[in-house]
Amino acid sequence: MKPIWIVDDDQSIRFVLEKALAREQLPVRSFSNPRDVLAALVDDEPQVLVSDIRMPGGSGLDLLAKIKERLPGLPVIIMTAYSDLDSAVSAFQGGAFEYLPKPFDLTKAVELIRRAVDESLREEILDERHLPAPEILGQAPAMQDVFRAIGRLSQSNVTVLITGESGSGKELVAHALHRHSPRGELGTKGPFIAINTAAIPKDLLESELFGHERGAFTGAQTMRRGRFEQADGGTLFLDEIGDMPFDLQTRLLRVLSDGQFYRVGGHQPLKANVRVIAATHQNLEERVRQGVFREDLFHRLNVIRLRLPPLRERADDIPALAKFFMQKSAKELGVEPKRISDDALQRLKAFEFPGNVRQLENICHWLTVMAPAQIIDIKDLPPDLIPRAITEAVAERPPLSAPEPARGVAEGSEAPVAASAEPGARGETRWLADLEGEARRRLESGQPDVWDSLTREFEARLIRTALALTRGRRIEAAQKLGIGRNTITRKIQELGLDD
Repeated sequence: MKPIWIVDDDQSIRFVLEKALAREQLPVRSFSNPRDVLAALVDDEPQVLVSDIRMPGGSGLDLLAKIKERLPGLPVIIMTAYSDLDSAVSAFQGGAFEYLPKPFDLTKAVELIRRAVDESLREEILDERHLPAPEILGQAPAMQDVFRAIGRLSQSNVTVLITGESGSGKELVAHALHRHSPRGELGTKGPFIAINTAAIPKDLLESELFGHERGAFTGAQTMRRGRFEQADGGTLFLDEIGDMPFDLQTRLLRVLSDGQFYRVGGHQPLKANVRVIAATHQNLEERVRQGVFREDLFHRLNVIRLRLPPLRERADDIPALAKFFMQKSAKELGVEPKRISDDALQRLKAFEFPGNVRQLENICHWLTVMAPAQIIDIKDLPPDLIPRAITEAVAERPPLSAPEPARGVAEGSEAPVAASAEPGARGETRWLADLEGEARRRLESGQPDVWDSLTREFEARLIRTALALTRGRRIEAAQKLGIGRNTITRKIQELGLDD
């Protein structure tokens, strides 16, 4: 493993980190200024870079920018003073892996560096400026079967039927089949034309597929070539073929049988050299039994069948897919890609994903826009993914003891005020009941974003109360709440409590 580089003009900081990392058997190399780091990059590079911000001879943020130009995938941890919030924001905007507030807890610092090392070792960050994005990602055995089938069909023009749930990536597989066929980029470079037969009204679908002559119907001002003509010499992808109207199935069967078709309103037979790839999320055998899909068309399409597994059957592919989609979203939005923590990835892997890969892509786009930090944790995931995690955590807790009946207080004695704060006592029961009542009221009234609004109000009340008790001392308030100093600072900003 390559060494971890520590950059700080404070010799004591370097010494402490060197000793702590040595105990973890992690190689270390130290520098006192950014100039020496840039000079060392000529012959060597680190596994992780940990740098202070303010140093004689250069800024840690300037060093971060130069490092990202040379090594865009290198995890960089920026050390900064607790009150230097602007620097922390600038560090994240510059692509820092995480920032480490000073003075820091040594154990947490080593844990953070270890996490950055694991990230660096586990994944090679794709530099999209130089490396092409993969066509289809997948290491799961079910996906390897699909890859092998695409390879075996690479020299064939045979008709293929792709089955799989909505959002599982059927069009990507169809495009890969075309690209690696004699009609694709490696062959005659014929066109790839896709049409979703379920998305086009029945009255227009025939014209979309086969074209129409001028004057064939009201509004047909000019002759129009259909998708079969457009796909001549290439591949026509018919998505959601199971929803095709029954009468149009007869016309499609004739094209597949003899290669001839007529434009709507036309009398001259036309021919097109087209390879057909069809896809559906439905059970076509069942559709045949129901009499809504032609059996002869089914057998004509079902020459080679590829089943694309749903995402829940290939959960091990979720980390790679999530990383790819996070990078894709970041590139589209012009921001630095965020990273998903191991805990959050485990939560994603446990989710059923009824919308499959398309749903995961949408979640990654949401996280790129909405997640507050550069490292995404479970709490940053969309609300529909969080309740189950919270439910599981609550289920693992031991049950609370049954509340004891209230005891009488002798005249002249002091009431046991602290008793109402004990688990299971009346005070806790009342505020929980109040919370449940407020949640029910908002849910029944149809108020949007109930989870987010209640959570924000709850967190704001907790922080205000702690700050009132500590007379505004944030570090002490964070300690009382059992959260980190950087967490309370971030929450104060998010909740608008600065004033």
